[in-house]
Amino acid sequence: MDLFEAIERRASVRGFEPCNLDREELEKICDAGRRAPSGYNRQPWEFIVIEDRDTLQKLGKIQDPIAEASAAIAVVADEEASKFWKEDAAAAIENMLLAIVDLGYASVWVEGYTLRYEDFGKEVLGIPEDLRLLTLLPIGKAAEEPIQAEKKPLEEIVHWEKYG
Repeated sequence: MDLFEAIERRASVRGFEPCNLDREELEKICDAGRRAPSGYNRQPWEFIVIEDRDTLQKLGKIQDPIAEASAAIAVVADEEASKFWKEDAAAAIENMLLAIVDLGYASVWVEGYTLRYEDFGKEVLGIPEDLRLLTLLPIGKAAEEPIQAEKKPLEEIVHWEKYG
């Protein structure tokens, strides 16, 4: 699959069927995140790969799809490492979401719920107090064919030379 096809196919999936992701695939996804740009190349992220069913079930308290996923990746960030830690982590997350699609799997960016239950997630995953749990990416085979949410037409959002 080429990059533009992955971008067109990436959709937020909240229902998963069981599947086996191998370590090499999970490492490829993390490597895609690692290769994202970051302000001053600070790379303020770390990733936790979760495959344990009991842990995924516990994290399902944050959002149900996590409990259904075959694996998940937690994105942990050090807000002291860079004033751009959120933007940097977002770039890593998007790279991982595209890698997930490219490998034939699906995911959803669980951010709002993760932040709401951040303390709980940090406790379950043993994340140090001084780091942030920004998001969880559940990964698996989509239970239904993923359909990307409708996007605004290009002509509504692209301006040439100046705004308007």
